[in-house]
Amino acid sequence: MYDFMALNGPSTPNIDRGIALHKMIRLITMGLGGEGYLNFMGNEFGHPEWIDFPRGPQVLPTGKFIPGNNNSYDKCRRRFDLGDAEFLRYHGMQQFDQAMQHLEEKYGFMTSDHQYVSRKHEEDKVIVFEKGDLVFVFNFHWSNSYFDYRVGCLKPGKYKVVLDSDAGLFGGFGRIHHTAEHFTSDCQHDNRPHSFSVYTPSRTCVVYAPMN
Repeated sequence: MYDFMALNGPSTPNIDRGIALHKMIRLITMGLGGEGYLNFMGNEFGHPEWIDFPRGPQVLPTGKFIPGNNNSYDKCRRRFDLGDAEFLRYHGMQQFDQAMQHLEEKYGFMTSDHQYVSRKHEEDKVIVFEKGDLVFVFNFHWSNSYFDYRVGCLKPGKYKVVLDSDAGLFGGFGRIHHTAEHFTSDCQHDNRPHSFSVYTPSRTCVVYAPMN
């Protein structure tokens, strides 16, 4: 991810794939990984280099030789300016990470007692789960987008989009209408008492919240 990261130039399928999966992996970790979430020194915006402090060669007590890096400072840095640069695609990933934090601050889903994974569909590559009052919909398929895809939920009522990895602000393609309202029906689905239909584009994650 050294090349094609400027917004004033073309992207590539590899870049699009990497950015999409980076956002999805982070959100599914935050949603299902427990009550804590940790960022590490630029990983929140996809820092393109590893970190390596200056070190010399050493020999372990077992006799194993560990080569050093010639006490180099070359990788002993973090380029936090990359995430702040609005003309780079790293900025969109940083914005998404901030949006995840704001979502948790508003809804407190990470510490909620309610968690239920209603769908793990291998063929569709779709994962749906509830955490707190929120419904998370992940479509990991590389090419298939699904219209009128039914997802189960616990609470009846009207749902709205509160986080969308495909939003243009986050470097996505803007395929989700954020003003759309999703009304539940009493149709049971995936062992849930209620359900509603959504559009789930390929390689996206969208979070829905009750409106009342």
